[in-house]
Amino acid sequence: MSYRTYNELWAQAQLILDEATKNDSNLLTSKINKDKVVVFKELSTVMVSYILAINKLDECYDQVIQPQKRILIRNILELSLGRYLELKNDMVNLNYNEFTYLDSATAQLGLLPQDVELTIPSHYRNERLKTIEWQNNFIDEVLKKTGFYEEEKIEVDMPIRQAILLIQKHERARQGRMRAQFMKEVRAMNKPDAGDVELSDNAKKAAMKIQRVWRGFITRRKIRSRVVEEMLLIGMLPPNSIDTEEQQKVEEVKSARRIVQIKRQKEYELALIQEKEEIKDHVKEKMKEDIRDEVRAWYMGVKSQTGKFPDLPSEESGGSAVIYTRYKTASSHSKSTSQSSSKGTKSHKSKSIAGKESKEEVKKKADEEDVGFKMGPSNFLQELMLASSEYEEVWKGMDESKNTSQMHIKSIVKAQKVAEVERELRKIVDVHLRAELEILQNALDKDNAIRTKRSKKQKKVKRSNKKAKKKRDKDLTPDRTLESLFEELVMNGIIHKYPAIRLSSFKGDASYAGCDVMRWDNDPSPTLGDVRHAVRDSCVLPMLSDQIHQAGPAVRSVLIAGAHGSGKHTLVNAVCTELGATLFDLTSANIVGKYPGKSGLTMLLHLVNKVARLLQPSVIFIEDAEKTFMKKVPKTDKTDPKRLKKDLPKLVKVIAPTDRILLLGTSCCPWDCDQKSLTSTYGKIIVIPRPDYASLYHIWNDLLFQYSGLSRKFDVSSLAKLSDGYSIGTIIKVLQEVMTCKRVLQLTIRPLMHVEILNALARHDPIYKEEDEAFNLWYSRTPLGRRKQKALDAEVERRMIENDKHSGAK
Repeated sequence: MSYRTYNELWAQAQLILDEATKNDSNLLTSKINKDKVVVFKELSTVMVSYILAINKLDECYDQVIQPQKRILIRNILELSLGRYLELKNDMVNLNYNEFTYLDSATAQLGLLPQDVELTIPSHYRNERLKTIEWQNNFIDEVLKKTGFYEEEKIEVDMPIRQAILLIQKHERARQGRMRAQFMKEVRAMNKPDAGDVELSDNAKKAAMKIQRVWRGFITRRKIRSRVVEEMLLIGMLPPNSIDTEEQQKVEEVKSARRIVQIKRQKEYELALIQEKEEIKDHVKEKMKEDIRDEVRAWYMGVKSQTGKFPDLPSEESGGSAVIYTRYKTASSHSKSTSQSSSKGTKSHKSKSIAGKESKEEVKKKADEEDVGFKMGPSNFLQELMLASSEYEEVWKGMDESKNTSQMHIKSIVKAQKVAEVERELRKIVDVHLRAELEILQNALDKDNAIRTKRSKKQKKVKRSNKKAKKKRDKDLTPDRTLESLFEELVMNGIIHKYPAIRLSSFKGDASYAGCDVMRWDNDPSPTLGDVRHAVRDSCVLPMLSDQIHQAGPAVRSVLIAGAHGSGKHTLVNAVCTELGATLFDLTSANIVGKYPGKSGLTMLLHLVNKVARLLQPSVIFIEDAEKTFMKKVPKTDKTDPKRLKKDLPKLVKVIAPTDRILLLGTSCCPWDCDQKSLTSTYGKIIVIPRPDYASLYHIWNDLLFQYSGLSRKFDVSSLAKLSDGYSIGTIIKVLQEVMTCKRVLQLTIRPLMHVEILNALARHDPIYKEEDEAFNLWYSRTPLGRRKQKALDAEVERRMIENDKHSGAK
């Protein structure tokens, strides 16, 4: 695909983004809407638009070669992801549900469910491949040293004499077989010819019958294969999992473009350095003089108007560049100095009045929030619109017919470096100008005899610069390197490897009728696809980059609850794989006997905190999270599960917005503990439901048809119906029991029967309805579930009042 293809794809993404940002800004500035159904439809439509744009931008960033385009595309992509997460947070606050149902907006826009499946950008993980590889190799080396891994035996090269003898032995054997075959043919030629014997009529009839049956069998087999090919062509049957040659060629082309990307990026970085040096050599002194002349003209103009010299803005606020941004003009500066005293007196009065009125208005605001819904402010939308405007001004409609190799554009590089050099020189010039202004002001103060006032002002400035220093935690390991700390945690089993599992391998369809079921008095039952989306939005997307994590909704801890075999560990491994994260296992069974005592626990938490911050993103995993907050520990449990009861909430609170660290817990029976401590530690809770028919069909379909010998017409629908209630883990175990190596080889001779799978399923227990209801009851008592119940009660009360009014009017 040429650069024109991705330019068109980028243009399509920008059109979708422009429409989405317009609708989004209208929703932000609109008043509180009491009809939550209307708000939900508007929000879901905007979210679908962002998803479409993100998928297109991700494909563009993966394949666009021009480095300056890629910088802007990446910025727009991250801002779009951040805004999507903000809208998801608004959806949760609107419906009091961690699952988002977009089927109504999908149908309204005429899209397929596959179109609104947000793909996780892979370039974040690809950029960390060297770090991930280093971690895995380091873990392997440490485990080999400790004896957990057996060293691979290196085969010694065979001596030349022994190799020659082996070749001679096989050659003599081949010649013997050839001689035996030759003698067999000679003996067959010496026998009398039996071809002259005439066949009887019965023998001819028998031969013709055999021919007819055989030809019929061959023809039917060809027809069946043609029917299967036709059904595969029109998409009525699932294809084989084996990659075709076309797909392999596409991947080769993509990988080749990625190699060119690296080359163009290096050329661009080199051009930036060279251009900056050239500007400094030729234009440096002239730029300094221009800046001095501009600032001197400014403060002399202010002095002629006000009679005194103004203060030059500080370096933190932007220096002399602020003067020309029109945010702070000379006139507004003079007005602010003259009116500062009056504003100060009014501010105290306004604060006191606000304090009195706040108590009376709190109830009104709370009632308005209960009745209607108002979206929260956005940290991404304004920057996203600015980045989109940069595309409109620079890249839209640019003629690149002469830049077929997609090199960097020199004019943009020059303008960028001129601005950068100007900022650096302005800081240097501002220092000299501040000293010059101070000399001029002192001279003016002598003439006006107001030196005392100036000294008081200077003292106040000095006092304001003194800031209270925050106390930092003491570093218990100041002299140790990252490698030594990492090795210690690996040897103790705190850090370990995890299987590479993509989140897409957690099979299951999303809900296709969630919005139709979702009413004020009813909640749709989530599916496994909805769980996958919730884990993606809560655990993966917020941790992708520093920009998204710092400005987006804060997610510090997530609890995944579900029955045995529902896929909790698969989701944990998938989150770590998608992020390329470092996994710290603080499960009670894993840390028992390690770092004993209070001092040992302090050292353990210090090591985890320090290494997790140095190797971001990091995931702190706790299996059986309910055991940490159990009221009574069984006597048979020797793992001391309550060891982290006090320190775990503190660990979560210490996680700052700049720390890409996630506490991820799993639980099979979350009701067996102190609920207040559990819900205060884990900010988000995701419950995995029983697989529904659509998810079971999807799972059976993918797992069974990976075997090439299985008939494409195998009835998966009946199997999905009969396996209702069984978890994913049980289904995988059953397939491992049935589809042995011997059974797979026999598929072409003896087709697979449903009875074989059902007999194996009967030996396992399903997820009973009582256990599923227990999870629903427990979730209704969580903070989000209580908010949901409170909103439902308020809705019931409001409807009763409306019915009473209607009946009274009649």
